[in-house]
Amino acid sequence: MSSAPSRSSGDPLDNALTAAVGAVSSRVSAVGASNPVVLIDGRSGAGKSSLARRLISAWPGRSRVQLVALDDLYPGWGGLAEGAEYARETILLPHAKGTIGVWQRWDWEAGERAEAHAVDPSLPLVVEGAGILTPAAATLADVRVWVDAPDGPRKDRALRRDGETYRPHWDRWAAQENAHLADHQPQALASVVVFLP
Repeated sequence: MSSAPSRSSGDPLDNALTAAVGAVSSRVSAVGASNPVVLIDGRSGAGKSSLARRLISAWPGRSRVQLVALDDLYPGWGGLAEGAEYARETILLPHAKGTIGVWQRWDWEAGERAEAHAVDPSLPLVVEGAGILTPAAATLADVRVWVDAPDGPRKDRALRRDGETYRPHWDRWAAQENAHLADHQPQALASVVVFLP
């Protein structure tokens, strides 16, 4: 599904995000559940976090929506696959079983897990981050989103967001994203594909 904008604000990224929120919200509404699960995957800087925040602000229901960003779960710069699997085991599986999930934030400075957070299975859940859309995780989600964007703007956005801390790790992280794309073909698992400028 394309996210071509219907109204123009003059900002192509803003227009594309607005259209993407509409497309994903329609899918969420069609699920008809009080506690749907939305997974948002895409490469670094594609616009996953921006889409997730906007989706929650415009959520098509009255429930409080839980948001988990994989940036809080990855165990360091080499942990894309491990962080995604940790999310599946501690968040998605319990939610699917109707039990409370508990995950621990990764403290990037200390290099270890930190405080615990609970996920209520009775509430909607959005999980966003590179690597989350795998065949195993896809079966636990109601709406699966792949966010795509050109390489240049993605890198600019990611480095603007995370600054010089990220720059030396860009290639290492991109290699993990490439492995995820080759192994899991996340775009093919998506029920909504979003293209952002």
